[in-house]
Amino acid sequence: MIVKIVSIFLIGMAVLAMFGKLRMPGAKRLASAKCKRCGRYRIGRGPCPCDKGTS
Repeated sequence: MIVKIVSIFLIGMAVLAMFGKLRMPGAKRLASAKCKRCGRYRIGRGPCPCDKGTS
């Protein structure tokens, strides 16, 4: 019985690993939300803080 539970768990983990390797639908949008100069995530539509000269 324990062998069956462990094997089902391992199969489930393998399936999750396969889906984790696929590209997520919002990955392109998240990559474009980063600043090209410093790599920080930009929040909102304003400029990045590195453009303003403040940290």
